[in-house]
Amino acid sequence: MTFDKEKILQYCNKISKNTLMQTLNIEYVDAGPDYLTATMPVNPSVHQPMGLLHGGASVALAESVGSAASFLFINPEHSEVRGIEISANHVKAKREGIVTATAKIIHKGSSIHLWEIRITDENNALVSICKLTNMILPTRKMRK
Repeated sequence: MTFDKEKILQYCNKISKNTLMQTLNIEYVDAGPDYLTATMPVNPSVHQPMGLLHGGASVALAESVGSAASFLFINPEHSEVRGIEISANHVKAKREGIVTATAKIIHKGSSIHLWEIRITDENNALVSICKLTNMILPTRKMRK
């Protein structure tokens, strides 16, 4: 299978329409054979009451990019991705700007993918670090 970065980014951004990813203004911006990167603006729509980036918004960004990244390794006609566990450590506050999440594969099994997602700011300072486990299932039509 040939890696086509532009096709992957176009696909990820297209399927994000009318979803939480669109609501949070998440945009997929870079991809490689073993990673996927997305950005999210930090503004009042993703703040918690103290005016800081909400941890839940960071986790939504991490799960979005980590789940989409599993599509790098599957055939979507035969397999589906389900996030089954995510953990996050928030290490730096952010009030405004852009955060960038990059998911890198830790383990690529036939039924489980484990991802590390680093969320950084414009200065490449670590904002959050997350670990996501995805389960790979046969598509519904393949299970029947």
